[in-house]
Amino acid sequence: MERHRLTDVRRFLEAAEAASPVEAVEQVARELGLAFGASAVSFLVTDMSGRALVRLAHVPLVPSTASQPDGPVTGERRDEEESATVVPFDGGLEEQTVRTQQVQVVPSDGVGGFALDTWRVLAPVTERGESIGLLEMVLPVEPDDAVVTEITQVAHLLAFVVIANRRHTDLFEWGQRSREFSLSAEIQQRLLPEARTCEAAAFTLAGWLEPAASIGGDTFDYSLARDSLQLSLTDAMGHGVNAALTASVCLGGMRGARRRGLSLLDQAAATNVALSVHAASHDGDDFVTGVMGRLELRTGVLELVNAGHVLPFLLRDSAVVPLELGVDLPFGLFTESTYGSTTLNLEPGDRLVFVTDGMLERNVAGIDLAGAIRETGDLHPREVVRALADSALVAAGHALEDDATVLVLDWHGSHDESRDVVSGADPARASDASD
Repeated sequence: MERHRLTDVRRFLEAAEAASPVEAVEQVARELGLAFGASAVSFLVTDMSGRALVRLAHVPLVPSTASQPDGPVTGERRDEEESATVVPFDGGLEEQTVRTQQVQVVPSDGVGGFALDTWRVLAPVTERGESIGLLEMVLPVEPDDAVVTEITQVAHLLAFVVIANRRHTDLFEWGQRSREFSLSAEIQQRLLPEARTCEAAAFTLAGWLEPAASIGGDTFDYSLARDSLQLSLTDAMGHGVNAALTASVCLGGMRGARRRGLSLLDQAAATNVALSVHAASHDGDDFVTGVMGRLELRTGVLELVNAGHVLPFLLRDSAVVPLELGVDLPFGLFTESTYGSTTLNLEPGDRLVFVTDGMLERNVAGIDLAGAIRETGDLHPREVVRALADSALVAAGHALEDDATVLVLDWHGSHDESRDVVSGADPARASDASD
């Protein structure tokens, strides 16, 4: 294949920086297409539902021989000149690429507007295990191993282009939203960490929040230091905007205390005071249940504070058991409340699953949560949190009465070693292809 090899990233990054943030991915895709002799390049961003991709940037480089519809196609949304087409996860190539984090190379069958006698290449766009989307290229001939390797590398680089430019525009988030957000949902989304997945040498972590129709005020959070990981999962009382505002105060208190370098117990105390003062200022009775944790990455010692929350689960050697933690009062009931902690020595291969009560009560109570945790033991946490949320949705008839939130932590126990990584993901941790 005749093309210009991307021997350095300068051309790639200059194209991104020269364009506006709205056009950066398109310009980079154009450069990629020219370099590889592609007839078309698309970027598919991960949908906020976690159950689809969205074809957001499509760059045809030569006229397609396939007929193209004049109007919107199935699953497409348009906003002036912008187009977002949903590609649901249905077990097909797109889902398998995200699931396995492996490049897929297949001959085109002429379906979907792709010309016959061409080859589709789907490469995961991932950063530290966080699935940002896919890079799709249509090539005139089957690529050899060297070309596939290079496409894999530039797909990883595309992840950083997306991360950098989405800070300046709503385009990517508009594309990711396949449903409208209420005001409370808008507040809640801003509280969650930007990356819902994080892979490091010693651990893999992923979180997921499946919102109820009337937002219940759930949040999760994490922050990585040089030798420690801090995490939290919280559930604010009530529903709607008030619950979202209570969650904002709680998470603001947690983050502020953490960033001041306070111990875990002092963080819990500071959070409780912040919420108690807030509740007293407007004669409210706002409170939040939650679990806060600090994991020492060199030793695997996990310190946990439980503020009136659902007990987390430990998966160890195929056995699932609830952790026996000391339980203190929820945050925000009394200014003078005190908090204790429980420590756990993690072993390589351990998996911890933190949930909110939306996974356990009301119309979701029929779920065998321990069994579901065991059955998903071989999946990457990125897929586990979605699978558990799916089980809650099915049990509730897709009408959750409360937010269902899951945070999964895998402990690998190798903090002093480098992570094995291929284009933003550790292939040994990825899930196998689904049946």
